[in-house]
Amino acid sequence: MSGVKRQEAERVRAAAESLLRGGADPVELLPDAAEPHDWTALDQALRSSPHGWRGATAAYRTDLALCHPDGRIRERALYAPHPRPEFVAIRCADWVPEVRRRARHVLAGALAADPPSVLLRLTPLVLRLGRREQGGWALELFETELRSRAGSPALAALHGSPDLPVRRLAARLAVEAGGADVRELARRAASEHDPGTSRTWADAALARAAAGGPDDESVDALLGGHSPMVRSAGVVLLLRAGRGAEAGRFLSDRSGLVRACARWAVRQGSGDPYALTRAQVTDPGLVTAAAVTGFAECAGRGDAPLLRTLLDHPAGAVRAAAVAGLGLLDTHDAALLEPLLDDPSPAVARAVSLSLRGCADRPPVDRLVERVGPGWPPHTRRAAYRLLRARGGTPWLAAAVDLLADGDAQLRRTAAQHLQSLWSPSRPPDLPSGDPEVGALLDRCTEVFGDYVIGRMRRHLGLPQRDSTTNGH
Repeated sequence: MSGVKRQEAERVRAAAESLLRGGADPVELLPDAAEPHDWTALDQALRSSPHGWRGATAAYRTDLALCHPDGRIRERALYAPHPRPEFVAIRCADWVPEVRRRARHVLAGALAADPPSVLLRLTPLVLRLGRREQGGWALELFETELRSRAGSPALAALHGSPDLPVRRLAARLAVEAGGADVRELARRAASEHDPGTSRTWADAALARAAAGGPDDESVDALLGGHSPMVRSAGVVLLLRAGRGAEAGRFLSDRSGLVRACARWAVRQGSGDPYALTRAQVTDPGLVTAAAVTGFAECAGRGDAPLLRTLLDHPAGAVRAAAVAGLGLLDTHDAALLEPLLDDPSPAVARAVSLSLRGCADRPPVDRLVERVGPGWPPHTRRAAYRLLRARGGTPWLAAAVDLLADGDAQLRRTAAQHLQSLWSPSRPPDLPSGDPEVGALLDRCTEVFGDYVIGRMRRHLGLPQRDSTTNGH
């Protein structure tokens, strides 16, 4: 369990104990009460309180009785006036049939009496409860009600919900209802930040455009979308709208998906993506990191010299893209790229380490070891360590062990994780066998492995066991 989740669980348990001692209203104890997990977690904490309900001063408050471990008490609480809606929804998925039946009757009545309010308040929670074995009833009830209110303010309000599952449900139901025109669908797709929801709107816009034809307003909306899926839909519609000549400007989009769609659209219009992207990278006013990447995706090995000239570009992002582009062309050159490990841009150093990691022609070990040491910029040290890690063997092991006490917290964590990956009961460590230096380095890793695991690793590597009187330091 992560630290954040552990803190959240402790907060909910504290709220449950306070309520059982006669504390405040649940909403007062849960400032994030709109979060569905808060209500389900509080219900679980109340029903499984380690101190139990015996002697609890608030045991028969309606909102708490709805979470009592005894199903008979939960059922009786559902007959009280104005039971808390969140707990009523939870009880609709209760494992006791009598509790479920009564809770469903209460929830259906509340929904019939005030549909907009109940839908807005409980839809996020009902969606989560729908994953439970008995949770489908309430979800089906709410979906049916929302379908009957297509185009109503209640459904429209859910489109702006901060809860992603709610927005996805609202989008799906709105598309099923079919009331929106292509412009509205495109506008919603473009303004939506959630990829799942934006795809629902974009797919609907494409289908509507295929049936009735796109117009310029809908195409422009899609082309300006946040999501690559949305922008790629706009690029596809450029052809249908008779604007295929505009596809070329998306050859340098930041998304690979959009660039691929743009190459297709340019070719469909008898254009040449290679010529267009080359023009972008040779024009100082047009060259960008995405343009360089787009060119590399169209280029061949004969274009490597052009990419090499961009290694001196003043923009770090362009230099990094040129390094990655050379990798796409499979033209690795360690002598050319090694000095860029010292580049002031972290993106460039990282790109160099990724480019050289998988090729045989890598910088000499001694120079990598030097760059991992203190005194170099953090991003240079991390890039050099990444290359050492790819080499493996004793030089990497020595560097990783030294980094266990390094002042860079990220390097410490990375080295510890890599060292831990050495040990497997089913295979020997990927290290030279019978090397006393390896044994001495492993002895410095007792905090990572423990004495028992180090002993096992020594046996796998054909090394003598340590004297039990030594501490390994």
